[in-house]
Amino acid sequence: MTNYAHGHEVEKVAAKYLESKGYKIIALNWRDKRAEIDIIAQKKSLLRSRPLVFFEVKYRENNLQGHGFDYITPKKLAQMKFAAELYVAMQRYTGEYTLGAIEMQGEDYHVAIVLENLVP
Repeated sequence: MTNYAHGHEVEKVAAKYLESKGYKIIALNWRDKRAEIDIIAQKKSLLRSRPLVFFEVKYRENNLQGHGFDYITPKKLAQMKFAAELYVAMQRYTGEYTLGAIEMQGEDYHVAIVLENLVP
């Protein structure tokens, strides 16, 4: 399996995990020529509108070269913010949104950590 295909498989597992936690998946692997977003999701709620969350998925089979979140640098956060702002503008979305990250580990792609409200 190529790294590209492997990455898509990990993103699908992360999306299923988010669905199991009450999120609606808006887009998986959204791309524009200027940016990409792994997962766009929104927590389901009957009472009020919830913000969109733009998730970056980071996978490591093991931690020998560091944890996945170690690779979310200030530069990566700025890229994530740009991608989210681009999506919001292109979709004419007027609600709230935030950035998030999911760290996946191991050969079975288990979710280690989910973070929301990342700020560059």
